[in-house]
Amino acid sequence: MYQPREHFQSGQRFGIEFGGAVLSFERVADVLRRQWPIIAACVGASLALVMVYLASAQPMYTANARIMMDTRQAQVLDKESNTSSALIDTGYVDSQVEIINSDDLILSVVRRLKLTEDPEFNGSNPGLLSLILGKVMSPFRSDEPASQERIEHAVVQQVQKNLRTERVLTTYVLSLSYRARTPDTAAKIANAIANAYLVGALEAKYQSTKRATEWLQQRSLELSEQATASDRAVQTFKAENNIVGTSRGLMSEQQLSDLNSQLVQARAATAEAKARLDRIEAISDQDLTQPTVTDALNNSVITRLRAQFLDLQAQYADWSRRYGKTHLATVNLANKMEELRKNIADELRRIGDAYRSDYEIAKSREASLDKSVKELVAQAGHTGQAEVKLRDLESAADTYRNLYNNFLEKLQSATQNQSFPLSEARLISTATKPDRKSSPRTVLALVGGLVGGLCLGLGVAFARELLSDVLRTPGEVEDELGVKCLGVLPDIRSPTKASLSDLSRYVVDHPFSRFAETLRNIKVSIDVARLTREIKVIGIVSSLPKEGKTTVAANFAQLVALTGHRTVLIDGDLHTRSLTREFAPDAKSGLVEALNDPASLGYHVQRSKETGLDFLPSVVASRMVNSADVIGSKAMAELLKMLREHYEYIVIDLAPVMPVADSKAVSLLIDAMVYVIEWGQTTRSALQESVSGSEVLQKKLLGAVLNRANPKMLKRIEAYKGKHHNSYYVEHA
Repeated sequence: MYQPREHFQSGQRFGIEFGGAVLSFERVADVLRRQWPIIAACVGASLALVMVYLASAQPMYTANARIMMDTRQAQVLDKESNTSSALIDTGYVDSQVEIINSDDLILSVVRRLKLTEDPEFNGSNPGLLSLILGKVMSPFRSDEPASQERIEHAVVQQVQKNLRTERVLTTYVLSLSYRARTPDTAAKIANAIANAYLVGALEAKYQSTKRATEWLQQRSLELSEQATASDRAVQTFKAENNIVGTSRGLMSEQQLSDLNSQLVQARAATAEAKARLDRIEAISDQDLTQPTVTDALNNSVITRLRAQFLDLQAQYADWSRRYGKTHLATVNLANKMEELRKNIADELRRIGDAYRSDYEIAKSREASLDKSVKELVAQAGHTGQAEVKLRDLESAADTYRNLYNNFLEKLQSATQNQSFPLSEARLISTATKPDRKSSPRTVLALVGGLVGGLCLGLGVAFARELLSDVLRTPGEVEDELGVKCLGVLPDIRSPTKASLSDLSRYVVDHPFSRFAETLRNIKVSIDVARLTREIKVIGIVSSLPKEGKTTVAANFAQLVALTGHRTVLIDGDLHTRSLTREFAPDAKSGLVEALNDPASLGYHVQRSKETGLDFLPSVVASRMVNSADVIGSKAMAELLKMLREHYEYIVIDLAPVMPVADSKAVSLLIDAMVYVIEWGQTTRSALQESVSGSEVLQKKLLGAVLNRANPKMLKRIEAYKGKHHNSYYVEHA
């Protein structure tokens, strides 16, 4: 009976889920066994293509040259070359690769080596593949003769196709490789391209230096004129504004500074003269003979007169004490002393007059200097405004002069570089003639063909398996339906299109064939099931027409009859009646008549004398509209009840499940059903739709059988059973 799928799942195995399918080692082995012809075909085709390629491919030789990007060469004339170590940007190196592959550089090499006249490039000696492609593409090409420019462009493209330029790891070295048909050509073109690149780099640097020199010369002349004009404007402005410069600055500023210093000195001198005058006036009223007056004046005349006065005063004091104040000598001394006091007073007045004169002179000088300073300050205010514009003019003049000096220095450097050009690239490895071909590589091509063929074959094989929606193995049937697969029936159809009669009695003609043994296995499975429940009415059903269920039903019934069991075969397909046309083509009555009159059953049944099989045909004048009602009617139940009393096995060939509803209608009256699935043709979706559409059919389903399996493919699928598995089968009686 129908069982859920999980009842038949084996133990857990390691596998990888891929697209809803689980790829286990056993599944992979099964795929390889089933699909090894495809894998072998893909490998053989791949190796054949590789062999054809190796036989027809033109041997190619590769020559290699290497170029070093070295900035230190360009620093020979640089003053800071000993201290600077500039690094090259990686983008610069990649740009040099594009320059080497550029059309202009390759075109110069093509013209210099005259490659347009070389048979390898002008197409006068094409290879086999090129010749074939030329014949194929000839109808699509123009008949006009190619111009020289077009020919050169084609040669340039061919050279670029065979040229490979790349950076060597993270170094500043460029690897330049060229492939050609001959070693000499490869080395010659590789060296020519390397030399053309170096010459082009020198020429480009020379031209850029030349253009820079010409521009610097023109710009230097302009800056020289601008600097001269700026200096002239400065001098003119100074002359117009009476601005005279000295080593210490402007003359007006120097004069103001000097006058200011003199004014300070004059004010100090005036103050000093005023102090002396005040002192003279202060001591004029004092005793002129006092020491303080003499010391304050510090005058030699007054000092001398005071000394005389002091001597006379001492003598006068002595004489007065001795002779008295009235004595003539004493009086004379007094007169002399008075005369000396007058002389001191006169000298003091003279000194006061001198001090007063000095004070007036100092005041006059101070006033004069103060007036001059004020005049210069007023003049400096007007000059300061002019100096603002003067500073602007001087700044512009200095700027133009500095620019002119810088451009003049750059001009000298550019002139030196132009006369001594250096390239930042140098050739470090010259291309030599290769001693062995670089392509095609025989071993690598064969290994690649083998690996590619294996990958392609495995891909196709697994694609066929994973994308296929059909069933080919018992395991797939059990996983899909959830019932036991009772066996795999080989395809017994002959390539000569044998008649249905030969197929319907195949078990009679070939009793020891695999087909017969598989049907015996079905019978054994039914007999085992009969130990637990009554199974007499057995329906043979399929999802779609032309799956071989009629052939299975006919052979199974005959096989059971040959074992001596009372067996009846009923043609239950009221639409096609294939069994009736085979076993009783002349029958006038059958199943329909027996349903109308069960008592007349023996009249409608036909027996085979060879096998002892009873056959109940189906004879209808035209296709019945109510066939499902007829086959599942109460009369059919009564008929089957009567047959159960006379037969051990009742085999019914039912109509397919999907096109018509007859099988679903009669499923309640049947004890067990055997589902026939066409090997490699019946899809999973059709099978699921057929079985899941009837719950009664699911319960009555005893098992399934794969029919019409390809014998050759079957051997590959069952290779794991050993080479002696089929030794018991005899396909030809």
